[in-house]
Amino acid sequence: LQVLLAAAVCTKAGKAIVSRQFVEMTRTRIEGLLAAFPKLMNTGKQHTFVETDSVRYVYQPLEKLYMVLITTKNSNILEDLETLRLFSRVIPEYCRVLEESEISEHCFDLIFAFDEIVALGYRENVNLAQIRTFTEMDSHEEKVFRAVRETQEREAKAEMRRKAKELQQARRDAERSGKKGPAFGGFGSGGMTSISSGSIITESIVEPEKPKITPTPVRPSGPSKALKLGAKGKEVDNFVDKLKSEGETIMPSSGKRGSDVSKALPPPVNVESVHLRVEEKISLTCGRDGGLQNMEVLGMVTLRVTDDKNGRIRLVLINNDSKGLQLQTHPNVDKKLFTSDAVIGLKNTEKSFPLNNDVGVLKWRLQTTDESLIPLTINCWPSESGNGCDVNIEYELQEESLELNDVVITIPVPSGVGAPVIGDLDGEYKHDSRRNVLEWCLPVIDANNKTGSLEFSISGQPNDFFPVNVSFVSKRNYCDIQVAKVTHVDGDGAVRFSSETSFVVDKYEIL
Repeated sequence: LQVLLAAAVCTKAGKAIVSRQFVEMTRTRIEGLLAAFPKLMNTGKQHTFVETDSVRYVYQPLEKLYMVLITTKNSNILEDLETLRLFSRVIPEYCRVLEESEISEHCFDLIFAFDEIVALGYRENVNLAQIRTFTEMDSHEEKVFRAVRETQEREAKAEMRRKAKELQQARRDAERSGKKGPAFGGFGSGGMTSISSGSIITESIVEPEKPKITPTPVRPSGPSKALKLGAKGKEVDNFVDKLKSEGETIMPSSGKRGSDVSKALPPPVNVESVHLRVEEKISLTCGRDGGLQNMEVLGMVTLRVTDDKNGRIRLVLINNDSKGLQLQTHPNVDKKLFTSDAVIGLKNTEKSFPLNNDVGVLKWRLQTTDESLIPLTINCWPSESGNGCDVNIEYELQEESLELNDVVITIPVPSGVGAPVIGDLDGEYKHDSRRNVLEWCLPVIDANNKTGSLEFSISGQPNDFFPVNVSFVSKRNYCDIQVAKVTHVDGDGAVRFSSETSFVVDKYEIL
């Protein structure tokens, strides 16, 4: 029978990097066949196949590797050569360079592609474009389904917010007229408990510090999500205590909680021998009535080389900044080359960058009082009412290219007057009675979620709600400077590199 037994990518010594068997075959058997393959070629003749008593090897060199098909001896060699050519064209689709490490990294992608070419030992009638389509598994029906589901979720959330607002307004009206507020305890166990906003609003109603608005008891058959949320802080504290007892070091929380988190962004998973960090830090002070008092952004590109073969390199930058940065290179960097070509390289081209050291090769600084450059504007409006203050606070992302994560807007609140009554809300909130702050938490702010607002009522004076502090982390930098590629000094050959970008807050306050 004409059967393709296996397809493999192996080294010139016969070591298998990735091998796919299309018939039942033990690992020992395939490793033995591949180990014997290089010895059979030592005949000094130029062929694309070699044979033994039992099998035929059809092969093609791939730089330092071989693409090998192992077939039965009575298979059609012309068809096998055509199949081999298709296998050889598939590999560059998934691997940028034909090296052992790259093949190993994408081995499963290659195996899935190999399975599209051959089934049960027989060649399938497919071309390269079809293989690409099959392995992507792109589904139009799935996209339609997801779009419909997202629309339904958005509509449900909007309806939930509208009803929550109505309930809150009814409660406020009852409070102002001196009557007992309507009991909304059952709202948390209703049909909308899965929507986070409703759960949060219910939690504020079930606040133990306001006994005069005690809600009706929640039925045991449907426990309120709000009560679960109320216990969250205690669970976190217990978890932290447990970690401490096991010897873990826990960072103490402080006023700049989000900033501390931002300075510990997780490193990228795949770190190459040439690794770049593009880091930015913002310090900003605004007035409560508008007006930017000061804004400073400091940035740096840091290079780390861990392989001496990649010591003599150059970094090609793309600088799309239009904000008026002041750029400064390291004294050992060729400033003329950087000014003319936006390329960072050492003045002495014979020297290498230091090994296993973080070297700052480029710094920049932006200092401004131009309000249009504020990445995230915060507008806080406290207005006195009959029994305290109604506070409206809103944000707007002005720099739409940014994606801000783990945003925490911290508003001071008066102590000893109970918890704030939350009205309209985007995102989530947390009232910390020990620190006397209200934390407005937003997981992501980007171009699709560029504005949002929070309303709450509490006893106090307008000055009690300042200064407002903001913290966030971002994996996109504010000043648009990126490393496009890394090349060798000799020959301009491309060098593989990894990079990580971070934009964090040093100080961000509205006074």
